[in-house]
Amino acid sequence: MYEMLIVFPLVMGACALAVPSNRIRPWLLPAGGLGNLALVYWAVAHAGDGGASSGAEAWLWLDGLGKLVLGLLAVLFAICSLYAPGYLALRSDRPNRLFCANLFAMLAMMTLVVLAHHLGLMWVSMEATTLASAPLIYFNHNARSLEAVWKYLLIGSVGIALALFGSFFLAYASLKSGLEPTLFFDDLVREAPRLSQPWLRAAFVLLLIGYGTKMGLAPMHTWKPDAYGEAPGLVGALLAGGVTSCAFLAILRIYQICVAGSGAPLAREIMIFMGLFSMAVAAVFMARQRDFKRMLAYSSVEHMGILILGIGIGGLAAYGALLHLINNGLTKGVLFLSAGNIHRAFGAKLTDQVHGAIRRVPLSGGLFLAGFLAITGSPPFGPFVSEFTILNAALGGGRYLAGGLFLLLLAVVFIGMGATVLAVVQGNPPADDGDGRFHDGIATGLPIVLFMALVLMLGLYIPAPLEALLREAARSLEVRS
Repeated sequence: MYEMLIVFPLVMGACALAVPSNRIRPWLLPAGGLGNLALVYWAVAHAGDGGASSGAEAWLWLDGLGKLVLGLLAVLFAICSLYAPGYLALRSDRPNRLFCANLFAMLAMMTLVVLAHHLGLMWVSMEATTLASAPLIYFNHNARSLEAVWKYLLIGSVGIALALFGSFFLAYASLKSGLEPTLFFDDLVREAPRLSQPWLRAAFVLLLIGYGTKMGLAPMHTWKPDAYGEAPGLVGALLAGGVTSCAFLAILRIYQICVAGSGAPLAREIMIFMGLFSMAVAAVFMARQRDFKRMLAYSSVEHMGILILGIGIGGLAAYGALLHLINNGLTKGVLFLSAGNIHRAFGAKLTDQVHGAIRRVPLSGGLFLAGFLAITGSPPFGPFVSEFTILNAALGGGRYLAGGLFLLLLAVVFIGMGATVLAVVQGNPPADDGDGRFHDGIATGLPIVLFMALVLMLGLYIPAPLEALLREAARSLEVRS
């Protein structure tokens, strides 16, 4: 059953390679995105409730965490795919064969990360996701995008190498205790109390750093500003909402093993520190940021920190972190797609050259402003609910220092990010630009509206099926007494 979730986007990618027309090919993306969404809905609705058994059938499985992340990926890709034909029509100067094929390959590999219940398979699929997404960052074919790709690959390679060492350490934790070595997650969770705890803790640290690099946690975040700044807005949305979510899921898998053993207290303290540190680094670099696309990269660093912080605090905060995973992914869709439209309208990314966006492109400028308010935790948008849940859990659990720093850093980010966003949207657009530049349209505007509607809905109402998925996923992260 689960194999179809991987095979379908690969087949669509092969079709994209086979179709000769640059005008027709982009329409495979919304067809494939909506088809994948239907398949994911069916898979989530029919997924078994029990755990995977050992053996070959345990390689692919869809548990509570997997259902949540897979649903996010499907919705994110589907809406971004609706944006793709309009965007690629504007970029008719560029061939799009590899672009379309790699988008489908990226979707297939992200899906494999979610379904993988074997540590080695998850490691391979995470690296395959990186390789599939790298050519997408280079779509503009200039020196800056080439530099961004090299940073993305080189820094990511260091991270994935550390994750490989962590995987070896985890396997050795079984061998050290006289157990049969295994890399199946369900086996590791079941045997966690009997694993060598020093080796388990060492494995967690290496895997947190390794997959944290893919996630973009500070100080392993240095690939993000270049990659997000040079990638098309469509690709930035999938990186910030999709690839980082897969890396976060990989960290959660390892954390589940620590929870089942005795390594949870140390893991949680490390995650709280890493979460606050990422937020602090993002706050520093977001202040007086002149490039509004690089600003979004630092916003992603901040929100990866919020996710890790929520898991580290635990309890209700873990539920808040999982809800924030959904809110962040959808809101990043608003911000990256609207930022891409503003970039096209002005032909620049610096605030010295971009101002008056709400006059030049009223829809994109207005949604960019609304996306800023949402991502910084302003009511009534979804991120406000998830961030407030994390803060409430921190204070309710007696972690007053963590809660206070969390609130302070949110305020600093709001001020720093707000200065850049207001500089972009306010004022009058440059008078010397002609009328031949990009203007808002249905093809490039409606997908952003859909993202924004979902973000607003989650701030006012969480549908019952999503609530059930969130609670199921949060329960799997609880410390067992």
